[in-house]
Amino acid sequence: MNILHIISQHPESTGSGFYLQNILRQAATAGHRNLLVAGLSGDHTPHLEGVELRDCRFVRFSHRDLDFTIPGMSDVMPYPSSLFRNLSGQRLDQYRRAFAAAMKDIAGAARIDIVHSHHLWLVTAVARTTLPALPLVVSCHSTDLRQYVLCPHLQELVQRGCRDVDHVLALDQDQADRIRTLYDIPPGRITIVGAGYDEHIFYSAEKPAPPPVHLLYAGKLSYAKGVDWLLRVFCGLLGHNLHLNLAGSGYGEEATRCLELADALQRRVTIHGVLSQHELAQLMRRSHVFVLPSFYEGRPLVLLEALACGCRLVTTDLHGCRALLADVPNDLVGYVELPPRQTIDRPNRTDWPELDTRLTTVLRRMIERVGMSPNTTPEQVESIIARWTWTTIFSTIEDVYRQKVQRRRES
Repeated sequence: MNILHIISQHPESTGSGFYLQNILRQAATAGHRNLLVAGLSGDHTPHLEGVELRDCRFVRFSHRDLDFTIPGMSDVMPYPSSLFRNLSGQRLDQYRRAFAAAMKDIAGAARIDIVHSHHLWLVTAVARTTLPALPLVVSCHSTDLRQYVLCPHLQELVQRGCRDVDHVLALDQDQADRIRTLYDIPPGRITIVGAGYDEHIFYSAEKPAPPPVHLLYAGKLSYAKGVDWLLRVFCGLLGHNLHLNLAGSGYGEEATRCLELADALQRRVTIHGVLSQHELAQLMRRSHVFVLPSFYEGRPLVLLEALACGCRLVTTDLHGCRALLADVPNDLVGYVELPPRQTIDRPNRTDWPELDTRLTTVLRRMIERVGMSPNTTPEQVESIIARWTWTTIFSTIEDVYRQKVQRRRES
């Protein structure tokens, strides 16, 4: 098949970008031809596997196409970005026209069998109206559901296009229920496929003997991800020979504040910046505990990747994390319970002291387990995560592709 993939932001950054990259690789390995429409900043050119640059059309922000920064599916992105809640009027019209033009251009240059869009959001609504004759499958990544709540001025436009998509690929049952409620999409057009990890990149190896115990965070440097919280708590973890590794990047005031907190810890923290998937996997294999202190997540692939590399896990008690790690025993994962939040991704100010205590307690417990046994058991981990490989995930997605293409042809 010729598959047109669509994403409104950088295709090699953030969780949805990594999801897309794995779909591209799996589709190419299965013999399909990939084509891509994506949003980019300025003159940036992504490095992608599984798709030729000649088969890509990029909508460029802060550039000749659009003179404003790219709206991010999260409020803090690892590159300059703007907020969808501020997108309206002329800029909203320009945004829709630019993506529609890119889709028409690539559809006119190649015979497209199916469209696979990412996020139940604006670009998917544009795809539905721009390419009405083609079957349209959409992956939900949860940030789209968050934007739907935060941007009431865009809800009618988004729902009008998204409720007519051919099929939605959901991460779990809870997400599928929310999709059905928000977008009025019947359950028969929703399939739970989950998300996967690349077993050829993320695999375990012998851990270095502590001390120090190496902790690792990888992701955006933002408040919603809890990075400032982790750094404050880590500062108070005295009496342990510990080292914290920070991988990832951010932009703006929040990233600056996180880096200031990290710099204040001097040699106790190493700031790695943006890493490739292979570099991240190597760092995971050298780390004992992976920490995800996030206040909002869909189904974070990075937890699977860290587990596959032999890390123990500390994560907030979010539904997506619990669902993903349902079969992982307590000696490998510790959960930090969250109180009701002030906003969708930030706690109430009065809850911080209790949150600090909870994160400290869970971290200390996991650090003690590392001291007793630095390595997890590969066989135990492999039996838990075998069903989450991208080969397995894409097999389900490919079945959906075939069903939707066949149904369109028959109709």
